[in-house]
Amino acid sequence: MSSNTGSVKIGRTESYLLERLEKGPIHLTLLDPESITVDRAVKIAKEAETVGTSAIMVGGSTVSSQNEMDEFILTLKKNIKIPVIIFPNNVQALTRYADAVWYMSLLNSVEWYYIIGAQMQAAPFIKRHQIEAIPLAYIVFRGDTAVSAIGRVLPIPDNHPEVVVAYALAAQYLGFRFVYLEAGSGAVQPIPPNVIKAVKSSINIPLIVGGGIRTEEQARQVLESGADIIVTGTIAEEDLDRLNRVISIVNRYRRD
Repeated sequence: MSSNTGSVKIGRTESYLLERLEKGPIHLTLLDPESITVDRAVKIAKEAETVGTSAIMVGGSTVSSQNEMDEFILTLKKNIKIPVIIFPNNVQALTRYADAVWYMSLLNSVEWYYIIGAQMQAAPFIKRHQIEAIPLAYIVFRGDTAVSAIGRVLPIPDNHPEVVVAYALAAQYLGFRFVYLEAGSGAVQPIPPNVIKAVKSSINIPLIVGGGIRTEEQARQVLESGADIIVTGTIAEEDLDRLNRVISIVNRYRRD
């Protein structure tokens, strides 16, 4: 199944996500090859799939080996049926074995490389291997996480949601098909509810929220603020039972 949106086709994985979203919010599980072994990743992914996560994202702030990504994703795909999507920190995080890649631009970076440079370098590889590219605008909050340091972001103050809304609207007008509000891996708190509400009320493309979501109550608050997709990574590595409870909360908001 595919259709044209501008010059970029909507592929199988994106169609699957959009179809799932028609019935309500969804959950994605993020796994970092730098933080866990592939055996542990398989265990987490299988459990998350059983409970109802919609896809597995693979990536992290410091992934540095394409061979490592190849092996990690190949092993995951042998053990689960849901899509595996690359969440790249850099060009070397690409692998032809994934179902898709978030083709993302870090909009509030001060570094040209993370806005368009890495994307330019990655484009020939993506075309050569016919990897499904899903256009994603990435907006990172706070300055005390690895992603903010490596991506050289301009921190966004929590008390100025209009700044985030402007970024998100710019992303939509530029043709991005998803907006991702990122608190950062290991963040103490999720994105504030007022920010999520402001962005959701201003755009008509799916809104992803990740970082700092560690409890059922936090997941519920993020969902009620308007997130279409919740991403959790840290709790997946630390506490499978808690991950399962968060996934279950998300699925209660669905109409399956």
